[in-house]
Amino acid sequence: MKKTVLLYNPKAVFFDMPLALLAIGSVLDSEKYEVIIIDGRIEERPIEKIKEYLVNAVCFGVTVLTGSPIKDALYVTGEVKKMHSKLPVIWGGWHTSLFSEQTLRDEKNIDITVQGQGEQTFKELVEIISNNQSLSSVKGICYRNEINQIVRNPPRTIVPMDTFADVNYDLIDVEKYFQKKGKRQLDYISSTGCHFRCTFCADPFVYERKWTAISAEFMVDKLEQLQKKYSFTDVNLQDETYFTFRNRVVEIAQRIIDKNLKFSWAATMRADQGARLSDTDFETCVASGLRRLLIGVESGSQEMMDWLKKDIKMEQVYLCAERCKKHNIAVIFPFIVGFPEESPQSVTATINMVNELNQMHPSFSTPIFYFKPYPGSTITDEVVKKGYTLPQTIQEWSDFDYIGSSGPWVSKEKYDFFENFKFYLKLAYTNQKLVFKPIQYIARFRCGANFFKFSIEKKLFEMFFKKEKLS
Repeated sequence: MKKTVLLYNPKAVFFDMPLALLAIGSVLDSEKYEVIIIDGRIEERPIEKIKEYLVNAVCFGVTVLTGSPIKDALYVTGEVKKMHSKLPVIWGGWHTSLFSEQTLRDEKNIDITVQGQGEQTFKELVEIISNNQSLSSVKGICYRNEINQIVRNPPRTIVPMDTFADVNYDLIDVEKYFQKKGKRQLDYISSTGCHFRCTFCADPFVYERKWTAISAEFMVDKLEQLQKKYSFTDVNLQDETYFTFRNRVVEIAQRIIDKNLKFSWAATMRADQGARLSDTDFETCVASGLRRLLIGVESGSQEMMDWLKKDIKMEQVYLCAERCKKHNIAVIFPFIVGFPEESPQSVTATINMVNELNQMHPSFSTPIFYFKPYPGSTITDEVVKKGYTLPQTIQEWSDFDYIGSSGPWVSKEKYDFFENFKFYLKLAYTNQKLVFKPIQYIARFRCGANFFKFSIEKKLFEMFFKKEKLS
């Protein structure tokens, strides 16, 4: 009889496929192990589902993002331990990559944490646990030893993705994700890590500015197989920086064209990467199905961009915007306000740039977030040295909302301004139904004049259209 490996994805408000769990589940020997992925966002009674498979389980693995998903992960982990106290519980993901030891200190129900790229680490862990061997040889983990001491093993070097690129999507019910998304969209990741050094990001800490990717030939062959099997119409590429190497991106696009694969796709791009593409390269990507890009801008001020070590020039952002406008590519340009030491001039530059980008194309959007010191980033280290206190326990981290709320560097006046600005931006420049056209003209005036007093329209919208809270 095969042994069971149970994997759990905590509840959240988005329905991306659990790519991290698919990746670690796919590297296990299918002759020896049955991998069961249970998703708290999909299963109505996840605890009951887990209970079905506990008898023959080798371990229980959970992937965890910092923030509210921790709450569900803690609850489910506790329930598993009540049912099977001796079952090894392994947590991986972004949170344990940043807080490998704190997680074990704060929660006795967790036995092992994984740091960084998890495929090879998890493969070794499952074998060692199955054979009752010592964990001391497994790189990239922290664990509690026999005398209850927390041990941190040496880190694991990032492994080329082609080593374990063949992800088995049969481990999940793909159709259920299509239903939840409301479209036949496949989530796919073709690279891991990031070469860049942005000071607000944890990537340089977790992956040490290393990057690895699946080869163009393997990736397109795999997408062809997956489309025949699942009939998806869109691919959402979850890479941190998909356009890292121009030649690879263009080769992938050309192979999609040559195979006559019919699906659209969306990906991430840095503005400097886009600026290095020729107009012909953009045409090739569009011909292969490119429909949307996410290009992080962060600030409209070059001085602030340099302070953030984005290594991007404002001219490159505008060049990408012009190319995308020409080829009718939708773009999300995220911005961040409320950085420590942010000047009024920087804020004004951001407001101006946001307005300009929105006016360029109805499919351009500029979500604005408030800076919160995300663990592992350079700016966070700096503000902590100056007295800022991060959450001190895993329970406190479960209340950490890094999307919807602002840090102490955002005054109430600034917060109120940007909440109004974001509301009217969405009304002003996106395609609106005829009934909303008069309000759209008012919204454009307000954004252009930065005048948000007496915002009756906003109050009415908030009354009738309630927004789901993100975390």
